[in-house]
Amino acid sequence: MPDRARFAGCAVIVVNYASTALLSQNLVRLTRAAPGLTVVVVDNLSTAQERRAVTGLAADEGWTTVLPETNLGFGLGMNAGVERAMELGADRFLLLNPDASIAPDDAAHLFARVAAEPLTLVSPVVRRPDGSTWFAGADVSLADGRMSSAAKRPQPPERRAEPWLSGACLCVGAELWRRVGGFADGYFLYWEDVELSHRVLAVGGALDVARDAVAEHAEGGTQQSGDEHASPAKSNGYYYFNIRNRLLFAARNLDSGDLIAWRRTAVPVAWEILLQGGRRQFLHSLRPFAAAARALRDGRRIVRDELRTRATGRGSA
Repeated sequence: MPDRARFAGCAVIVVNYASTALLSQNLVRLTRAAPGLTVVVVDNLSTAQERRAVTGLAADEGWTTVLPETNLGFGLGMNAGVERAMELGADRFLLLNPDASIAPDDAAHLFARVAAEPLTLVSPVVRRPDGSTWFAGADVSLADGRMSSAAKRPQPPERRAEPWLSGACLCVGAELWRRVGGFADGYFLYWEDVELSHRVLAVGGALDVARDAVAEHAEGGTQQSGDEHASPAKSNGYYYFNIRNRLLFAARNLDSGDLIAWRRTAVPVAWEILLQGGRRQFLHSLRPFAAAARALRDGRRIVRDELRTRATGRGSA
């Protein structure tokens, strides 16, 4: 059957956390129209009721589930899902957020790209529900850890801009996945896709945004309803992990000079991250500041411990 052969060896991996309603809305639409596609849902434990709901939906739709007894976070959840998909015979993997959706033709295009270029990590253009662009490539400055969109390329050389791809929707082949070892531990949420991209480049792979493939992402849908994005408010988890994990990435991947530079800019960058949620949020709650303070404390501790390890000669930089 031609349609079934189209997705032979292909799998979509979704990490669920209290998002069964989004899976019913987004993932069902893809998988019912893509016969032959292996589907693995990793349910990070939230509640017994949610566990029953997601396993029931998976049974109805013919999906495979991975059911950890704790919340593994995004990266380790994806690693568990890819491992299961490999056991089921897949060698190309579409990593998809519960609040993201993609049409079968676009998914097939990504799978075909990975088959043709097995050492390339590929993202579609990701749009918001209103059609505006949410992601079409991004850079991180290795000089200070600030982000910029691909639209601002080329960056000045002193910025040492390195590209990265969003984990909201990624396609990767088994060979590249094994080379980089999947997502790194320790992030839980946010920045694990930046590190994955960094390690892809380090092992000689490539990153690309497939301009002729599109996914839709209702940002924040796993934490809110996902139907609206007019309000820019972010969760406190968003603030904490973005601020902390920026310094974790630096400690793991940069030399001591750059690590110190990233630590020096930690406070102004934390403020910039808070402002992504808009100033009006501060009229209602001071909790974002508390989340930022905790993140700066924990991130600086990571930097301090790494620099001490390097000073004693046990580090790599």
